Formats: sequence, structure tokens, C-alpha cells
Amino acid sequence: MSSLLHQLVTRQSEQRHSQTAIVYKQDKLTYGELEEASNRLAHLLKDAGCRKGDRVCFLIPKTPAAIITILGILKADCIYVPLDTSSPAPRLAKIIDACTPRYLIAGGPIAALLNELMSDESRFQGTEIGWMGEGKIESENFKARFSLDDLKSYSSAGLDYQNTTSDPAHILFTSGSTGVPKGVVITHSNVVHFIDWAVRYFGTKHSDRISSHPPLHFDLSTFDIYGTLSSGAQLHIVPTELNLLPHKIADFIRNSELTQWFSVPSVLNFMAKADVVKFNDFPALERLLWCGEVFPTPPLIYWMKRLPHVKFTNLYGPTEATIASSYYSVPQCPDDDRAQIPIGTACEGEELLVLDDELKPVAPGEVGDLYLGGVGLSPGYWREPEKTNAVFIQSPESPDPNDRIYKTGDLAKIGEDGLVYYLGRADSQIKSRGYRIELGEIETALNALNLAEECAIVAINTDGFEGVAICCAYVPLKDADVTPARLRADLNKVLPGYMLPARWMQFDLLPKNANGKIDRRVLRERFEQEAGNDNR
Repeated sequence: MSSLLHQLVTRQSEQRHSQTAIVYKQDKLTYGELEEASNRLAHLLKDAGCRKGDRVCFLIPKTPAAIITILGILKADCIYVPLDTSSPAPRLAKIIDACTPRYLIAGGPIAALLNELMSDESRFQGTEIGWMGEGKIESENFKARFSLDDLKSYSSAGLDYQNTTSDPAHILFTSGSTGVPKGVVITHSNVVHFIDWAVRYFGTKHSDRISSHPPLHFDLSTFDIYGTLSSGAQLHIVPTELNLLPHKIADFIRNSELTQWFSVPSVLNFMAKADVVKFNDFPALERLLWCGEVFPTPPLIYWMKRLPHVKFTNLYGPTEATIASSYYSVPQCPDDDRAQIPIGTACEGEELLVLDDELKPVAPGEVGDLYLGGVGLSPGYWREPEKTNAVFIQSPESPDPNDRIYKTGDLAKIGEDGLVYYLGRADSQIKSRGYRIELGEIETALNALNLAEECAIVAINTDGFEGVAICCAYVPLKDADVTPARLRADLNKVLPGYMLPARWMQFDLLPKNANGKIDRRVLRERFEQEAGNDNR
């Protein structure tokens, strides 16, 4: 097990210097080229004044240049902060303000965004711009200190590192309830522990061809990158423009002869609804993994029936616990559309606890709050001690104040089989007309009808007697006569009346957030706006 993340590529360069490490469209990068280019960038950053612990943001689309940048930042003993190239400049500015980077490295077709970001001369004082592209770049608002051309004059030799395993490797910013993103600090050891377990559990090998689908600011991407580097495999970057083209994603899996696919479930659901997977398709594919949200059982059945040769694994874990804390490999294709897929058992070195309000374990079958502990736990939020202390608390079973657990905000139960089952967000449990209702249960029932390509259930406050209105957003199945009346009537056959949605909204495509998950906040706002219009 390598102690620092960037040492993974160094080890592979020594063992398989000329073997392909990264594939993106027509471009390929060998392990030797990846090692040497990232060494050059690290030497340049150190020469430019970067020191241990400095933050370096990067604003680069997911390309080989972005992977080189990540490794170069780490090799300079710095902390990398990925910025979403699809985010608006005001949100990116909040992240940059929060982490006060020594450098902002940019590249790709983002010059206009960078120019807008740097338009306020009073902001980002002390932050230099680097350009991971050919030729010099400058505008009225910024001038790059270096470009890709300058790397050639720096040494490709290895460096001595001051970082230790407990030092931060990166900061991933997630949505904050106050509108200011929260920076989750992830250490080298956080990632290395998970990667070491995952490579052994999945049997990852140097002949593997691994997908890279999640964006680089999303923690799932760290599994793709470092799982590949740890095993000497090939990382196949999925072009972003394929995300809304299920047929093209299927072609990508076939043509790239991928052995591993990892994404959020909405991508797999999208492909299933478009019926783009053939029986015994993707013969090279060995395992299919998902994480980030619930994968509805009907599309899972679709995939498992068509790919009997593939191992299907559900991973669960928030960013604060590093990639995933639990796993469950589905042993056989479910025979019931409403069968619940567990999040399973803890990954090695991790801990799942289902506790009551007094932080005591609940009995099997009872609903409790899900807490996580173990080697994946983040040190906390970047320069946010109050927010950190609110959810990272001392373990009730340990006298050691450093032995912490993290309150996920999720509800769970332990089944009769001893496995943990995710039941939804604690804030997704509502009370309407005196009944306690899990919105996830309604969504599961709706998915089982097989009448919608996508659906989501949210709730909004109302002035009516029920206090809370259940709302359904859906994308109707193509060529099907799908109306709210039909959906309501079919749901009424499996759910009690008090659980039926009161408001319905049809979409061509449900809104997604930057990580590809259904954006429920946007849906709530749409329903609230509609409700406000109704009351006028």
C-alpha cells in the first residue's frame, strides 16, 4: 500500500513505463508520460513559491491535462481543489474565497469563465494563474504566470515529499444550507485505505479498463483515478457530451471494452429507460458499481437480466466519509420490482451505526439515524469548526475524544439478514394528516409501475389542513399514455390514500445537479412557485 496518493503513479511508471494509463477520445497517455509531466508541473509549482499545505485550485474539464494537474499539485506537497467548469462564476468565487489558493490552474475552453471570475481586481489577492494549454493566455482581467509550454524546461525527475499520510490531499466543496459551499477535507490516508480495500475486493488488475464518468469535483471520481493508478490499469475518460445520449454511452462501454463501470444510478436508469442495453451486451464488462443515490429496483432488474456475466455492487457513503463506507454485491437478479436493495455491510476499517436519539443502537428492524466511523472519516470542513463539530461527534462507545463518528442525516435500519438498509434522508420523512410518511417509499412504488423514465418525490409546506403537500415530478415513458390521473390510480393500488401525491409536474428531463443526481431542491422550488401562483 502506497502511503501518498501520487506515489501510486510513480510505482506504476517504474513497473510499466510504456503502458497506457489514460485514454480520452483519440489521446493516450502512458504511465511514464503521466509521471514525467506531473513531476515537471510539481517542480514548476515549487519554483513558483508553492509550499506544503498551499491550496491549488484547478478549473479544467475532465481530460488528461486535469489528471496531470492533480498529480502535479500533490507532488508539490499542496492540496488540490477541483472547480466545476459548468458552475457559474459567482459560486466558484465563493469556493476560491473560502480556500485562499496560492494558484488557480486553468485549461480548456474556459477562458470566458476565467475572465468573469477574475473581473474583480480586489478579490483573490495573492492567487496566481497557471494555464495548462499551449501558448500564452491573458485577458483584460488576468495574465497567466505559466503555460503548458513552460513545463518542458523543468526537470522530469522525482521529488522529495514533506507530506505525510495524515495531511490533506484535496478539498471537495459540497452544497451548503446557507448558500456558501462547504469544503470537505480529505487526507491521503482516507483515500488510500478505501482504494486498498476496493482493489482487493474487486480484484482490480493491470489489464482492467476502468470508466471515468463522474466529474472531478465529485468524490466518486477519486475511486476511478486512484483505483486505476493503484492497479496499473487504464482509465477511460467518458466525454461529458455523452451524458445526455444513452445510446452513445452504451457505444462507449462497448467500443472501449470496459471491464468496470462506476457512476451515479441516474445514468444507469436513463440507459435502461432508453433500452440501449442488449442481452449479453458488453462482453468485456466484469463489474458495474453505483453510488450516490438509490438505484430503483426495476432498472436494476433490467440491467441484471441483460448482463448475467456482470457483478453488480451498490456502494454507499457521503463525501465526508471518503467515496464509500459500505458495499453490497447483489447475489442474484431480484424477482420483485419493489424489493429493497441494502447498502450492506461496512467496508474494511469502516463502521456503520444505526442509533436512536440518545446515541444508542436501535433494535433490528427499527428505524434510526445512520452514523459512520472509521478510517474514511474526513477531518472535517475547511475552516468551519462549528459545522464540523455539529456532525462529527465523539463516539458514544469510546472515551477517546479523537474517536469520532459522523451523523449522515440519513435514516436506516438493520434487517433480519443483518444488513443495513437505507431508508432516505431524515429530512425526507414528513408528517401529513397525522401520518409519518417516507417519501422514498412513494418513489419506490412509483418506479415499480414502469410508467416513468424518471421520477422524484418531494414535499413542500402548505397552508392546507395537511400541512405538507406531497409532490411528484416525472418524465413519462415514451409512447405511453401517462397522466397524473393514471399514475395516481395505479399508485392507489399499492399505497394508502394519504401517501398519494397531491401535486404533479411533467418534465422532458428531470433537473440534475453538478454531480448528476436529481436536483430535488430545484424541484421543490418549482412546486413552491406553482403553489404560489395557484394562490394568487
